Amino acid sequence: MSIQMILEKCSELEIKKIKKQKEDYLEIVFFAGDLIKWNELFTNLFGPAVKPAGQKPSGRDQVLTRELRGIRPNQTLFFNKVGNNDMIAMFWPWDDKRHITLKVSARMQTDNRKE
Repeated sequence: MSIQMILEKCSELEIKKIKKQKEDYLEIVFFAGDLIKWNELFTNLFGPAVKPAGQKPSGRDQVLTRELRGIRPNQTLFFNKVGNNDMIAMFWPWDDKRHITLKVSARMQTDNRKE
């Protein structure tokens, strides 16, 4: 699974803005009213969220998301290993309750990461 493939799947839903797109990172904004559809899409791609919104993040969740500024209780985290890559997707709700930022990262797995 690549960032490009994920973007293609995301384009099946309404995207307000693509903020960043790189080979190993994607950041887009979507409308909070479509959250159920986005959850379904990422559950199909990654499996169930490892940290749903409303759940306190574990230490492992914080380690996985360190490079993306960590994770908060109101955010959702999806995680999947694909070959030597750790794939992470996060939903970051905005304070306006109308928008959500999706951050997707693909990075090489490191053996020295503490979980």
